Amino acid sequence: MASEDVVGKSTGESAVTRIVNLAEEAKLAREGVKAPGHAILSICKSLVAGGVAGGVSRTAVAPLERLKILLQVQNPHSIQYNGTIQGLKYIWKSEGFRGLFRGNGTNCARIVPNSAVKFFSYEQASSGILWLYRRQSGNEDAQLTPVLRLGAGACAGIIAMSATYPMDMVRGRITVQTEKSPYQYRGMFHALGTVYREEGFRALYKGWLPSVIGVIPYVGLNFAVYESLKDWLIKSNPYGLVEDSELSVVTRLACGAVAGTIGQTVAYPLDVIRRRMQMVGWNNAASVVAGEGRSKGSLEYTGMIDAFRKTVHHEGFGALYKGLVPNSVKVVPSIAIAFVTYEVVKDILGVEMRISD
Repeated sequence: MASEDVVGKSTGESAVTRIVNLAEEAKLAREGVKAPGHAILSICKSLVAGGVAGGVSRTAVAPLERLKILLQVQNPHSIQYNGTIQGLKYIWKSEGFRGLFRGNGTNCARIVPNSAVKFFSYEQASSGILWLYRRQSGNEDAQLTPVLRLGAGACAGIIAMSATYPMDMVRGRITVQTEKSPYQYRGMFHALGTVYREEGFRALYKGWLPSVIGVIPYVGLNFAVYESLKDWLIKSNPYGLVEDSELSVVTRLACGAVAGTIGQTVAYPLDVIRRRMQMVGWNNAASVVAGEGRSKGSLEYTGMIDAFRKTVHHEGFGALYKGLVPNSVKVVPSIAIAFVTYEVVKDILGVEMRISD
């Protein structure tokens, strides 16, 4: 009889436990708390969406990306590329179709993880900043302001750029190689190994400081302008652009284009300096982009400030914006495509959280 009481008691406790567990699961579901497995899957989907967005957007504008870097680092005493149209024609004539996409494989190998980390980091940073903002303001319904979005975007840009910087560094060197230059690097991994072996680990992070400084306004403004512009359009609905609280793909592309234009214009001089610093220490850089100008000191920089000073002194202030035109033509569709692709892929994969959430 006693054993029956124990069994009955145990069975009753087990039933109660199951009921409590079911109640807890229901509560968590109502509050939007996801199980660990679901959260990990959601993170993976978010990273995939960011990677796809980066690969698609960068491949679409690869020829302009290569021309921009060639314009940034070419010696003013040995001009080969005089503008966007002429530069693209020259590459096509001298290197063929493949020349337009030289370095794109390495670029995608860098941009896919970079974009994945950047978008995911922005989501996490914006969520954390919003949580702190609501606690400090005491307003549980508060939303991110443009300044807070700028901060979240800056955090995301710094994390993503630092994580993938060595690949960006060697991608710049591979990109400036031409048919007439000695092929020192056969690919990304060969370039990484060669730079590390011949120039040391620190060489893989040449130009990192101007990159960090430049990524704050660039990525920060991209996210801040894109999200703020979307919010404004949804709330004000000018010209009837909003349907069912959603913007069309074309409207979102336009928002991304505006964000990309503002961000890249502010940060562009730092991008020029970064590229030039990345060429320092490369023995074949003179024959690739500097012609006979190495003796003129065009590639000898001791640091970011020295690079700014020598560039402006020898070539004028306008040199800080070399390649801006092809970069503008590139950035506008690239940023727009990246944002929209990211959101579309997340919709396809069924990820509930959007960057605007």
